[in-house]
Amino acid sequence: MTTVVDQAPSRLAPADMARAAGIGLRTRRLRSILSALGIMIGIGAMVAVLGLSESSKSDLLSQLDALGTNMLQVQATSGIGLGPGTLPDEAVAMASRVGPVEIVSSVGSVSGANVYKNDLIPDTQTGGLSVVVADPNLLETLQGMMADGVFLDEASPDFPVTVLGSVTAERLGIRDIETPTVVWLGDEWFAVVGIMDTLALSPDIDRAALVSVAAAESYLDYDGVVGTIYVRVDPSEIDDARNVMPATVNPENPDQVQVTRPSDALEAREAADTALTNLFLGLGAVALLVGGVGIANVMVISVMERRGEIGLRRALGATRRHIAVQFLGESLLLAGIGGVGGVLLGALVTAGYAASQGWDVLIPTVAIVGGMTAALLIGAVAGLYPAMRAARVSPTDALRTL
Repeated sequence: MTTVVDQAPSRLAPADMARAAGIGLRTRRLRSILSALGIMIGIGAMVAVLGLSESSKSDLLSQLDALGTNMLQVQATSGIGLGPGTLPDEAVAMASRVGPVEIVSSVGSVSGANVYKNDLIPDTQTGGLSVVVADPNLLETLQGMMADGVFLDEASPDFPVTVLGSVTAERLGIRDIETPTVVWLGDEWFAVVGIMDTLALSPDIDRAALVSVAAAESYLDYDGVVGTIYVRVDPSEIDDARNVMPATVNPENPDQVQVTRPSDALEAREAADTALTNLFLGLGAVALLVGGVGIANVMVISVMERRGEIGLRRALGATRRHIAVQFLGESLLLAGIGGVGGVLLGALVTAGYAASQGWDVLIPTVAIVGGMTAALLIGAVAGLYPAMRAARVSPTDALRTL
């Protein structure tokens, strides 16, 4: 009488599963590194794009918080069938009477007056610089800072003195006012008493030389026409003030008044950056997909090369599920290594570029978690077919290749 002993089903412990999955990586190191590199580039690109986008957005929000979003810029524009418009003489006073308005200042331009380092430069070479007539409140209204010297409110308004915008000072080669410096404005010499810091919300002022109203009238034949009015408004009533401003400053022709909020330009820039971010994310996803195809290709070749190994393991008791798990685990390991490397690469790129721009380094959690998740999903999908193919290999046919 023959006794049949039931054998326990073959089992594969998690530790043994991990060791089996790492066999291919250890024996084919160069191929494994190159396969993981595709995943690493894709994940790195996506993490870097998200990190740089978040860092840039943080910098923009800091700018807006510092500059404020409650400034309105009022200018004359062409009316319907009326031709070029001008702001009335009482426009500044009328704007200051609007309830939510906190502070008002204005600037005008001097026709034919340009900015030169000396009086030997031809009049045709303007360099894109202009002379702007400003009132004493301008620096406070724009929430600007002085890089050196003083503003017009601290200088004598009757003397030919000027304050240079940041771009103007740079183009004229004037870095400070430690030594007395003069510039040629119109047909007069003006002493430089200050240099302004960059104004993110008023780039036109950066490219100008500012003079007082009294000095402009005395030395530059200023006609007193106001070109732009800057208004700071209670933030909670910015929209209401914007709506009533045209009819307030020019009751007869409100359609000849244009009211804009300079901070909108920064927000538009952020919207453009968001569109660009989505484009780069798409390119990163393509790179990730290519990396997944590379892993699938490597795993298929690996199954073909290791038929003998598969047959031997099957002969020693490994089940089809064990073989499938081995090759699927190998694919996941490749993708995981690429994912970790990609996250680190993206973080380094973000940190390096953000530091060069003076931004805070921000890497969103979704970029790290999403990057690793995407890598593992790509690895699972890429390894599924090779694993199934390996599991279907016949032990007898495979052992013939040994």
